[in-house]
Amino acid sequence: MQQWVRQWTRARPRAGASPRKAGAAAEDAALAHLQAAGLRLVARNYETPGRGGGEIDLIMQTPDGTLVFVEVRQRSGSAHGGAAASVGALKQRRVALAARHFLRRYAAPPPCRFDVVAIEGGRIEWLQAAFHAP
Repeated sequence: MQQWVRQWTRARPRAGASPRKAGAAAEDAALAHLQAAGLRLVARNYETPGRGGGEIDLIMQTPDGTLVFVEVRQRSGSAHGGAAASVGALKQRRVALAARHFLRRYAAPPPCRFDVVAIEGGRIEWLQAAFHAP
């Protein structure tokens, strides 16, 4: 598993900003980080229809054609394991469910992986192949 870390220099949401705005700012930072690394955006905030479905923050594609399903997590500190540790088994199942739904559009699905971009204390950490579909 490769791991990339850099300082987050983009504007942070102001104190007291709504969780939705903070999440969007984290996704913007993650997207910029991944695009700088050569990945191309395929979809953002992809959701499956119906209750109990899943949602994928970013779907990216590497230059070799691999689809990357990205979960973005932001935490102010490392308490309780930090941002990366907050992607538990339930969230992994929901992301995998949404990925299966997304892949239905392909006659022959390309190679895929599940990454996590953790933003914690102003740092971006990109965890490649962070988990596998359950």
